[in-house]
Amino acid sequence: MLIAVTRPVSPTLADCELTHLARLPIDVERAATQHAAYERLLGSLGATVVRAAAAPELPDAMFVEDAALVLDEVAVLTRPGARSRLAEVPGVAAVLSRYRPIVTLLPPATLDGGDVLRLGRTLYVGRSGRSNAEGVEQLGRLLAPFDYEVVPLAFEGCLHLKSAVTALSDDVLLLNPAWLSSAGFGSRDCLPIDPREPHAANALRLADTLVFPTHHPRTHELLVQRGFRVAAVDCSELAKAEGAVTCCSLIFEAAGERND
Repeated sequence: MLIAVTRPVSPTLADCELTHLARLPIDVERAATQHAAYERLLGSLGATVVRAAAAPELPDAMFVEDAALVLDEVAVLTRPGARSRLAEVPGVAAVLSRYRPIVTLLPPATLDGGDVLRLGRTLYVGRSGRSNAEGVEQLGRLLAPFDYEVVPLAFEGCLHLKSAVTALSDDVLLLNPAWLSSAGFGSRDCLPIDPREPHAANALRLADTLVFPTHHPRTHELLVQRGFRVAAVDCSELAKAEGAVTCCSLIFEAAGERND
């Protein structure tokens, strides 16, 4: 069974943390409508949507990807780099504990899940303003018993590593070369985004489909030309909060809920 953990849009979304974008007015009602359409799309693609408890007092709570990393064997609770976001983690943990054993990063580590790109047994971790060296080191120690390799990567110009690169398939990455060099990925095929759409490198792979924002039509066309099946979703209001399609869910396989 494929699980997609989400969380409702907070009515305080307009007070979200911003790092690389100017603050613009956010229509919270429209953002909630877009988020609901996103959840329906995940469901239509085969995922069972499981909502974490609403947290109306936490503006960024809908961006559940940053609160945890879910692997086949274990779920890692992160320590988001923005202090205002630390309170998001317990609500996500309450859901994940039903499906995975839990391990936790400890201070002074900081790590946002949006900085982690999994490719097989390798986890590429962006060193950002939200994820520090201690976070990378602790993640490596926690996952060493499960034979994961943790590889730090440098990037610039955007909030998270997955703002600059995401996986389109086992062999192909979507990348903004202005923010991240492809050299760190060796011989992997890296498809550059359309340079007129700098935020277009974030795509969510779900089975044989890519969930992709409607506001990046040029890069969308590049994906179609490469033979990818793309399901477009409007997340323009969410993007004003530095959100993207991977940010709003934690997706993983689960045979059933844990009882311990």
